[in-house]
Amino acid sequence: MKELAEQEYSISHRNRLKSAVSKFSEWLIEKGEMAKNPARGVEIPAQPLIAPRHLSPDQRYVLRNLVERQGDPRSETIFALGYWAGCRVSDVSRLTMANCYVGPKVGWLKVGFKGDKEREIDLLNEVRRPLYDYLESPARRDRESPYVFVSQRADRLTEPGIHHWMRTLKANAKKDEWEIIQDVTYHDLRHDFAHRCREEGWTLEELAYYLGHITKKGTPAIQTTARYTQPSREQIKEKLKLLRG
Repeated sequence: MKELAEQEYSISHRNRLKSAVSKFSEWLIEKGEMAKNPARGVEIPAQPLIAPRHLSPDQRYVLRNLVERQGDPRSETIFALGYWAGCRVSDVSRLTMANCYVGPKVGWLKVGFKGDKEREIDLLNEVRRPLYDYLESPARRDRESPYVFVSQRADRLTEPGIHHWMRTLKANAKKDEWEIIQDVTYHDLRHDFAHRCREEGWTLEELAYYLGHITKKGTPAIQTTARYTQPSREQIKEKLKLLRG
């Protein structure tokens, strides 16, 4: 393990190797070929968590402009569910008509496919409005599918299909725009939503509920939510500029 560390192997790689050595050693102990597990007591330092993506004002501006230029209610809705509601890719892909309660003035959804953790979330007008317009459009009404977002090849837009939609959206960017948003993913929209909520004073418990970070006991999994909202190096750098003597 010391040699692997000196060769700069990742912590996750070293943990996998330690686990393999430990299991093999336990098998040898059962066979009477070994008296002690050499992996016992070997400590590997925890890997520092990398701050999830926090979009810059320029990235937000470019992405919103790209969606607006498309002028497509479907694209606007897919984007809004990630950017203004913090939905997972699976939430969007598997959203059903039966779980949409949207009208001209009010709207809420039942989402939460991942891990069977359904939750009910109210929607900002920035989500409700495009979703309502899309559901009322002929393009959606003419399709007989229980899912909100359909594709030409299936009764629902799959998770890979949403990632493809994101790549297609970015492909329409001009050269200077592309340099700003080239590495942004759909899941980054969810992370950025969490950051913006925290900036507006949401508690970790409130955000955990809205994002669907719930334990098996039904309580808020705030440790997971804290990972979503931990500060980045750039944020700390900006705060340093405000430090007074």
